[in-house]
Formats: sequence, structure tokens, C-alpha cells
Amino acid sequence: MKMSTKGRYGLRAMIDLAVHSEEEAVSIASIAARQDISESYLEQLIAKLKKAGIVTSTRGASGGYKLAKPAQEISVGDILRALEGSLDPVECPGISDEGGCSGAGACVTKYVWQRINDSVNKTVDEIYLSQLIEESKTKQCDNQPQDYLKGCKN
Repeated sequence: MKMSTKGRYGLRAMIDLAVHSEEEAVSIASIAARQDISESYLEQLIAKLKKAGIVTSTRGASGGYKLAKPAQEISVGDILRALEGSLDPVECPGISDEGGCSGAGACVTKYVWQRINDSVNKTVDEIYLSQLIEESKTKQCDNQPQDYLKGCKN
């Protein structure tokens, strides 16, 4: 499975939003600048996250975006599914109860595909935004502060 920029940039943006929106709503422009992501692309990602109920928006001069719920309640899986859709690396019609395929009854590989799909989903569902924030705070580069998502500052 290869994650697109939607998932990669969206996860970075969500960590940024979580860190910076504790006091006030955060603008797309400020996230885009810190993360070096196109504002127009970030707007598309944030719209998907808002539709999924992961972020909320506030209009007005002090408007912007905040997390819709605490970071410890938002899993990486929630974020990635909102942005990417299904995270199943293998789309095997014999796995699901819906439709299936003509060879599903005799297929010995569907067990493998199901295990792979389950492993990926279990992993991303067990990692929470709050854990990534804490992890980012522990990173150091030669005892110098680092940009928590981009690496060491030079």
C-alpha cells in the first residue's frame, strides 16, 4: 500500500493543528506556511476532515480550524480514512460479505489478504494523534530544537 500526499500531508497538518489550536483557532494559511503545503491543497484536505467530523471551523476575524474532539480520541486511522478512503492494501472481493467473487469459496489467498488488511487497519487504529504529538516533543537533534514535523533546524 502506498499512501498518497493526501494522507501524508493531512497527517502532518493534523499534528500541526493539534499543537497550535489549543488556545485559538488556526488558519489554513498558518498551517500551510509551517508545513510547506499549498494552501489550496490543504483547503481540500481540511474540507474532507471537516466533513468526517474530525475538525471544526469558526468564521470571522479570529476564525480558523480546531480539532472537533480531543487528540487522544482521534486515531491515525480516522484521519487517513477521511482523506484516503479505505486503507485496505488489497481489494479482494472475496473478503467482504458484499458481492464476493465467483472463486471466493475455493480461494486460499483471501486469508492472506484479509490478514494484511486487518493488520494495517489495526495498526493505524491503535495510534492516536496525542501519541504523535508527544512523540514529536521528545525528538531532539544534537540538543537543538527541531521542527517537530520537518526535522532538525539548521
